[in-house]
Amino acid sequence: MTSPLITPAGLAALDGATVLDVRWRLGGPPGEQFYREGHIDGAVYCDLDTDLAAPPGPGGRHPLPGAAAFQRAMRRLGVSDGRPVVVYDDAGSAVAARAWWALRYFGHSDVRVLDGGLPAWIEAGLPVTKEIPQPEEGDFTARPGGMPALTADEASALARRGVLLDARAGERYRGEVEPVDPVAGHVPGAVSAPTTDNVGPDGRFLDPESLRARFAALGAEAGVEAGAYCGSGVTAAHEVLAMEVAGLPAALYVGSWSNWVADPTRPVATG
Repeated sequence: MTSPLITPAGLAALDGATVLDVRWRLGGPPGEQFYREGHIDGAVYCDLDTDLAAPPGPGGRHPLPGAAAFQRAMRRLGVSDGRPVVVYDDAGSAVAARAWWALRYFGHSDVRVLDGGLPAWIEAGLPVTKEIPQPEEGDFTARPGGMPALTADEASALARRGVLLDARAGERYRGEVEPVDPVAGHVPGAVSAPTTDNVGPDGRFLDPESLRARFAALGAEAGVEAGAYCGSGVTAAHEVLAMEVAGLPAALYVGSWSNWVADPTRPVATG
């Protein structure tokens, strides 16, 4: 299996890659501000809210964009079918994972996440710049269906027959707090699996064996159908990425909790 991760040294030695900086903060300030203060040379800023998601609504806070909109955004950022793409952030790959998943879902075959993100790049002694590149228009063609995705009904069914992982913090899963969405709790039958446990203190992913052990303890082992969700389909992509590192397939409920609670008839579990 080719790893979906790349090291700073690996990226530094990689010729011809399109590099996307997808830094973002819930509640701001805008990630582009951090990008302009310093980024990997040649990296182009990719905005979670406008490039990797459709406008918020009943589909959730970060619903999947349509194929045409995603294709336009990626071409504007210089993404092409025949050129590798590397994505990074500065938050343990929590946001970069959404870019990785979206590109894979829409058919790009060579996408990797910079393990450890910008902090790992800087720690390796590699340079950053404030120079803003002007990428040439890419030729990426969006072809939906490259990664498994779940609707609300499919996620509910999966929680009963397989394992549905809730990637949010434990207190949000239990319904003790809900800082963003109007209802607290979780999808009935889902298992709490905070994405913070996928990485070490340095923001790098655990090794494949350790990740396999983590997911096996949650019931998501080889041969068991698995999926993941979070608040709006961002950190859940990190769960799917961690499972791929472990050699385990998983589907993403893109709408996640923000879509689930948009329908008041859907059941909510707490505790």
